[in-house]
This record gives sequence, C-alpha cells and structure tokens, in this order.
Amino acid sequence: MIREEHTISFAGRFVKLAKGFESTIRIRNLTRDGEAVDAKSLLKVMKIACARHHTVELCFDGTDEAAARDAILQFLQTTGE
Repeated sequence: MIREEHTISFAGRFVKLAKGFESTIRIRNLTRDGEAVDAKSLLKVMKIACARHHTVELCFDGTDEAAARDAILQFLQTTGE
C-alpha cells in the first residue's frame, strides 16, 4: 500500500531505488485496475497514478530479486510515516 502522496519526488525516489537492481521490476496499481509497468521508468510509474492508500502489485524477476523486493517493500512501508 502506498503511504505517501504520489508526487514526482516520491516516484523519482522509487524509480531510483528500482534502478539499483539488475532484476526486472514491474509495478501495477490494483486500485485503478491498471496494467503492470516497468518500475525503472519514471514516466511509466507516473502514468499508473498511484496515490495514498492505493494497493499495488510488485513483480520481481532476476538474480537479485530478493534484495530488490526487500528494499522496495521497506521503502514503501516506511515512506510517508
């Protein structure tokens, strides 16, 4: 669940974190029933329009997927508290 208002700053920090991993990372806004997009693309992350209290689905695939999952979930759980 997104805890912070979706701003370009939030999206930028999210994308920067995602780009730090080799794995493919996709994000989907379940609240808006949107399509999954590349989490490493700022424009695509902005396009899915996640907002505070929206539920998202994350998919990780690659050699560092566990580390990517842990880091991104930590980011989402602590940002905006």
